[in-house]
Amino acid sequence: MSGRSVTIAGAGLAGSLMAALLARRGHRVRVFERLPDLRRETLPAGRSINLALAARGMVALEAAGLMDRVQPLLIPMAGRMLHDERGELAFLPYGQHGEHIYSVSRPGLNRVLLDAAEAAGVEVHFRHTVVGGDLAAGELHVRDEASGAVHTLPMEHVIAADGAGSALRRSLVEQLGVHCTEDLLEHGYKELVMPADAAGRYQMEPGALHIWPRGGFMLIALPNLDGSFTVTLFLANSGASSFAALAEPEAVEAFFAEHFPDALRLIPDAAAQVLRRPTGILGTVHCAQWSYRDRLLLIGDA
Repeated sequence: MSGRSVTIAGAGLAGSLMAALLARRGHRVRVFERLPDLRRETLPAGRSINLALAARGMVALEAAGLMDRVQPLLIPMAGRMLHDERGELAFLPYGQHGEHIYSVSRPGLNRVLLDAAEAAGVEVHFRHTVVGGDLAAGELHVRDEASGAVHTLPMEHVIAADGAGSALRRSLVEQLGVHCTEDLLEHGYKELVMPADAAGRYQMEPGALHIWPRGGFMLIALPNLDGSFTVTLFLANSGASSFAALAEPEAVEAFFAEHFPDALRLIPDAAAQVLRRPTGILGTVHCAQWSYRDRLLLIGDA
């Protein structure tokens, strides 16, 4: 496949890393991304602003020669810090020999990967959405979000990194009858921010992934470089303890006071954030086939 032309749908973490790796091997790579360039525009809040990066992710970054650029973004976490209902803490290390995982900014990491891809010669077309393809005819359909025009391109060596709602996976399912299930979970999530204190310092131990386990729901928090924490509430969408039940500030305050009292003290505007922030969708995708000849390959969440 040396020197071939490759098209990638999606410039998220999987797509931009794949683009950089292939370009470094001498392939001609172009990427189509639905959203604007996050390096130049502020994008709406969506998925978690940070990730827990472990060894296998670091192996991929090493292969792309990028660990030296990613290293300044990393915050080591040596274990899980469990918070009970009384605010008592229990630290559970990840290993016996100083093992760590690392909190890293998702957009920060994405910026590094996009810079590396473009430096390797990748063409990235933002505001262009891959809306599907004709597998039999070998056609890829791409919509220019500025004009609304849909362009037809050759479907040769196309890699779908267009996420859990992949349009190209849908083409594979609809045109080839590939068995695929997309199961939405009964739970969703909201991203909150625990700010730094008045001096810009962390309000909790930054060297741990903080977890408030409560049976059918939980809260987690990962540190950011600016002294804040990204806090994620995982909760049922409906029922007694659910996002549907948290429709008023008083309900949110009471819920946090009962289940996460220590977190509530550190997030003074928790109720406003819960009511303002969108609820993310959680689901599981099972796809029996993830490639078609030399035309299409699904990777990442796709």
